[in-house]
Amino acid sequence: MLPYFIDSHCHLDFSKFNKDREEVIHRAKEAGSDEMINSGIDLKTNFSTLELAKAHDCIHPTIGLSPMLATSPDKDRVLEVLSQLDEYAPAAIGIGEAGMDYYHCTAEPLRKKQREVFKQVITIAEKHAKPLVIHGRDAEDEALEMAGHLDRVIFHCYGGSLETMEKITDAGHYISIPPLVCFSSHHKEIAATVPEELMLIETDSPYLSPRKGRNEPAFLVDSINTIAEIKDMKPADVAKTTRKNTYNAFKI
Repeated sequence: MLPYFIDSHCHLDFSKFNKDREEVIHRAKEAGSDEMINSGIDLKTNFSTLELAKAHDCIHPTIGLSPMLATSPDKDRVLEVLSQLDEYAPAAIGIGEAGMDYYHCTAEPLRKKQREVFKQVITIAEKHAKPLVIHGRDAEDEALEMAGHLDRVIFHCYGGSLETMEKITDAGHYISIPPLVCFSSHHKEIAATVPEELMLIETDSPYLSPRKGRNEPAFLVDSINTIAEIKDMKPADVAKTTRKNTYNAFKI
């Protein structure tokens, strides 16, 4: 049995957990993940994340605005979420996930919209002195340029270059390693290179399972064992270190 560890990013309020959410939380605790950070991405999931955290002491909420929502033609919908982030920031331990996704969004006018909305999210995080959880797929450099001045930034599910990662960690910000580390050579390089004191771990449940089917926080054990092997650490030390780092990043 590993020491307690933290899943720094999951979505347990999503519909894929509707049939067995309580069992998933129980299995997480049984595996050693006694705390989880649940991340909202839009109006509905921000509210459901906050409600889930109220119902479970082991769950901490962050509230965000998905980059894909930022490109919505419905401007009122985006403004409503920005207003929600500002109003409910005190009830959350962080703002995000939010940012840019250039992998899915290839048209420059839409990328511009993502940047404009992200600027407003950054302002909210700064106003409330909350850490910012960044979704920056294929836009890591720009995201760092825009948000690097904040006190605490977490690059969720990091998959960018080692060069950009070095800039991120040199600035004192955090890299969250997803379960892709279990089978992706690039993510293994990231895990090998990231400074231990700035490394977080996450499942991004229900996505990115290291096993077949739906992912869940209990499966974080797979990442811990893989990272331990890569970094020549004991699994228990990976669990303890990433737990401590998560506490520091989010001031839990």
